[in-house]
Amino acid sequence: MASTSLSWTSSAWLQNHSLTKKTSTETTKATDRASAFTVVAQKKAKKMRKVILKEDVSALGKKGQLMDVKAGFFRNYLLPMGMAQIVTPGLLKEMKMEEERIEAEKKRVKEEAQQLARIFETVGAFKVKRKGGQGKQIFGTVTPQDLADIIKAQLQRDVDKRIISLPEIRETGEYIAELKLHPDVTARIMFRVTSELGPQLNMPTRRMLAQPSHFAGQLRLLRVGLTLGCISLDVISASLA
Repeated sequence: MASTSLSWTSSAWLQNHSLTKKTSTETTKATDRASAFTVVAQKKAKKMRKVILKEDVSALGKKGQLMDVKAGFFRNYLLPMGMAQIVTPGLLKEMKMEEERIEAEKKRVKEEAQQLARIFETVGAFKVKRKGGQGKQIFGTVTPQDLADIIKAQLQRDVDKRIISLPEIRETGEYIAELKLHPDVTARIMFRVTSELGPQLNMPTRRMLAQPSHFAGQLRLLRVGLTLGCISLDVISASLA
């Protein structure tokens, strides 16, 4: 009976020992695989370089962009061509400072545009004079350059005509112009178009303009009469009156 018990115990011990040995072997293999993977990753990392592009590079990136590139590509192409440089802690610090400076400048420019917009919108209506005819009609129109000149004269501020948007203007009245002072800031200003009477046409001239075909025939007859010498200038004046 004791012999049977001993035999069972020995068998169990051998089985446990085998399992322990197998587990240990598998653990060792897993550790070896992890170590091998780490070594490969480190070798691969050593073949890459973190760079900043100094100019736009086709199919790679834009100027100022950070990226990882193969060491050979950097060494043999980007570096000799002056297209990129290795990123260092010092360079990263400089880049951060430059980014902060640019953001501060953008904020300042936007605030100035907002302040200028408030000035434009509270100054009241600008006045634009144009030669005009009867009623509300004006000769010509009002251009962005016209409005830019008026702003310069009244506020002593230069405004680029390219940022001014105007509606179509063919008669006197009040209009609204838009000034794109900043991508995020648009000023709306009011201006009033008034007319000055232009040279007045005499009655015969106005009649000719109103009925050009009728007077064209008369003029041809009068021209023939003048050529033949049978019509005087007094007769011509009376005909046009």
